[in-house]
Amino acid sequence: MRLTTKGRFAVTAMIDLALRQGNGPVTLSAISERQEISLSYLEQLFGKLRRHQIVESVRGPGGGYNLARKAGDVSVADIIIAVDEPLDATQCGGKENCHSATHPGGTRCMTHDLWSTLNEKMVEYLDSVSLQDLVDQQHQKELKQPDNRIVSTEQSVVVMHRPHAAV
Repeated sequence: MRLTTKGRFAVTAMIDLALRQGNGPVTLSAISERQEISLSYLEQLFGKLRRHQIVESVRGPGGGYNLARKAGDVSVADIIIAVDEPLDATQCGGKENCHSATHPGGTRCMTHDLWSTLNEKMVEYLDSVSLQDLVDQQHQKELKQPDNRIVSTEQSVVVMHRPHAAV
């Protein structure tokens, strides 16, 4: 199970927007250019984010988008749920008919509780991370260069290894 492009792009675009909140409305075309995300795709995502009152649009010259709430009050889960990203590791979509999805009387698979618990933990974790946390993380990771380029100073992926017991 993995997060799809929709969720990843929505979170990335929201970080971009939040990083620039002090400078007035941010245009989707600017986010599109900086993050290399299709403008039409961003328009779809931001329509959903607006309907969930996470962003607000400003019309007219100099218009664009602003956060509708403080970045600290927006969780990653809020963003992902707003763009209809499924956060479900179960095979049955939570219907508990894992062995026979086409028949209403299907039975649960043996690992249903495992995947259901994973769903709860994912939502719990994503709900604990705010947009402000991600903005702060970006500020810590980036150094502004004299020519206004931004250069990352750290890797963004953490690899965790768990020791395996000898068999």
